[in-house]
Amino acid sequence: QVQLVESGGGVVQTGDSLRLSCAASGYWFSTYLLGWFRQNPGKERDFVAALRTADDTTYYSDSAKGRFTISRDNARSTWNLQMENLKPEDTAVYYCTAAQFGGDWDSPHTYDTWGQGTQVTVSS
Repeated sequence: QVQLVESGGGVVQTGDSLRLSCAASGYWFSTYLLGWFRQNPGKERDFVAALRTADDTTYYSDSAKGRFTISRDNARSTWNLQMENLKPEDTAVYYCTAAQFGGDWDSPHTYDTWGQGTQVTVSS
């Protein structure tokens, strides 16, 4: 059974940068997509970014485009979310996730495995 563990969250100020990482452990299945979502209390889990492993094509939400970058390190079974120019509205719990099969890359229902989440707080 694979487990995903996020790291790198914290409290930052508007305009700062953060790098989130996701490490996979256990039996690591072949993946189709690696992704990041975020969620605030009482709200839906929103898509942030995804990477298609077959060709490293990346996808971003409108709010993440131009500021966030998703990347992966195959040798370490990790993937990252580099976040630049953070804004208070980026405050959320960020979850890394992986999908074995294809589907809507921006839908949480496509993804099979989730981390526990890491809090990102951006103060104004």
